[in-house]
Amino acid sequence: MLTRIASFTALMMSAICMTAGAAEQTPAQTAADPVTQRAVMTGEQVVQILDETVDWYRTLGTQQQAATQPSDLLILYANRQTADKVMALAFEIARANAELISSEAGAKQEQQEASSPETESLTRIRKKLDEQRTELQGEIEGVRRQIAAASGKAREELQSRLSVLQSELDLINARRNLFANMTQYANENAGANALKAHIDAIAASIPASAGPVTTTTTSTTPAAGSTSVTSAVSTSLSQFGIWDLTATVLRLSAKARTIETVDRRTEDLQEVFTQIREKPLDQLKALSARSDALAEEAAKDPTKLKYVRDQYDTIAWLFQQTSGIVTPLSKAEVLLTQYRNNLDNWREATQRQTRDAWRALGIRLAIFAGLLALVFTAAELYRRAVFRYVTDARRRSRLLLLRKILLWALVVAIAAATFATELGSLATFAGLITAGLAVAMQSVLVSVVGYFFLIGKYGIRVGDRVQVGNVTGEVIDLGLVRLHLMELSGQDGAMSPTGRVVAFANSIIFGATGGLFKQIPGINLAWHEITVRLPAGADAAALKTKLIEAVGGVLKDYRDDILRQTQEIQRTAQVHGSADAQPQVQLRFSAEGVDAIVRYPVELLHAAEIDERVSREVLQVISSEPTASPAA
Repeated sequence: MLTRIASFTALMMSAICMTAGAAEQTPAQTAADPVTQRAVMTGEQVVQILDETVDWYRTLGTQQQAATQPSDLLILYANRQTADKVMALAFEIARANAELISSEAGAKQEQQEASSPETESLTRIRKKLDEQRTELQGEIEGVRRQIAAASGKAREELQSRLSVLQSELDLINARRNLFANMTQYANENAGANALKAHIDAIAASIPASAGPVTTTTTSTTPAAGSTSVTSAVSTSLSQFGIWDLTATVLRLSAKARTIETVDRRTEDLQEVFTQIREKPLDQLKALSARSDALAEEAAKDPTKLKYVRDQYDTIAWLFQQTSGIVTPLSKAEVLLTQYRNNLDNWREATQRQTRDAWRALGIRLAIFAGLLALVFTAAELYRRAVFRYVTDARRRSRLLLLRKILLWALVVAIAAATFATELGSLATFAGLITAGLAVAMQSVLVSVVGYFFLIGKYGIRVGDRVQVGNVTGEVIDLGLVRLHLMELSGQDGAMSPTGRVVAFANSIIFGATGGLFKQIPGINLAWHEITVRLPAGADAAALKTKLIEAVGGVLKDYRDDILRQTQEIQRTAQVHGSADAQPQVQLRFSAEGVDAIVRYPVELLHAAEIDERVSREVLQVISSEPTASPAA
């Protein structure tokens, strides 16, 4: 028996090696029979279609970024539902075709085994193993019955024989299992299993493929809803500023390009599904024709009924699997058509919004340009009117400065109103900025305000002589924040520049001390006074009259200029009184006697000359008066 087992083991191992070598060979011929050629797509085509579908499915992320309006979100929701179903159908198609590939590979493997000598050898080995296993099991049952009837030493011998037979049966079972495992490994279809694993790996990365696919379709987003939302958006666009309208136009243009790209991707995928659908349909037609041929064959030869029945079972299974590809392809085509309809509605809504945004932007730009043209035209007319009707240069400069300030203030206000969307927020922001600037630039702002006071009715201009504190000079520059003086020194009538330029902030006009003194333009008149002591015992009244006459005689040569300037002062200051500036003499008691204070107007250009002549006349009057002798 041991010799028989050894020979059987050698035969089995040789058959296993021959089978393994035959399993690695590729079939040399491919039948055109639909029962034999079962798969409608290769494994590479299945993976390629899944990759294209997954890439298309991921365009939902781009759509989500572009969806900003309520109507966009409705369409995005509908597209997501449709895309989930298309994705699940794509995996259903892939798995059905993978089953066909696996079935086709198995059928070819069986066909090869049936026609190869190695298969006959394997069949004989399996048959011999089964016979030996049955024979051993029978012997074991017979020994067990003998053991039950035997006793003593015979029973022990039978038990020993039973142990040997059981060990031999265990060895045969182990070799039989080894043979079965090796045969299964040799017949295993690695390509089909790898394709199924690849499909499962892709499906694990797509959540949409996990759920079942329902037969109901998502209704297309109604265009009326998007129209109402679009009208609401159009209404709100009229409230946008130029800046926001420009951003809206750019955003809508980018959205339209995104929709167009997604639509092209969907059209390409739909074309791929349409092309794939042709071969399964041809396969179904071939299977139907094969079924009709089997019916005729069974009618002609009743002895082939068992063969026909087996063929019918195979064709029915193939028809079901192929239908599992055609039906999802038809559903996917309908869903993709619906998907493109949603994109068309989205495109139309976006185009309407874009047109409305362009229209609102054009209106805003036209209003902005019209207002600017109106403001600049009014400013030009104002400037011409000032040059035509205002002859005073100083007043003209003030009016032109006011024109410039008003012009740019209006330009800034118009730009803020047309470019900004929310004027309330803009006003709040401008108020906070203004408050911060007012605190940080308080001195500068006060100087700016002082500038407008300095150019007022009684203000100063370049060339005026002013006195600020202890500094006297001529104005050489008057800016918005500071004024510059050329310092003058000397007496009133003989003041000359020192070469030093003094700068003062315009805020000096608000100073509590010091102040600013200005000589009225065209007025060079000043009042000087001389104090003299009258001789003791002299007639004070007579001396007062003589002093007035003497000073008046000196001023007679300058009477016209003094009279003109006096009248100009009265007209400028709008005061009423004598238009002639006459010398005055005032008598006043002092500890030493009676003093006479002589006040007289002088023209600054001749002040030194007038002072000298007045002094000589006053001395002559005083010296001509006899001095009274002291009492005894």
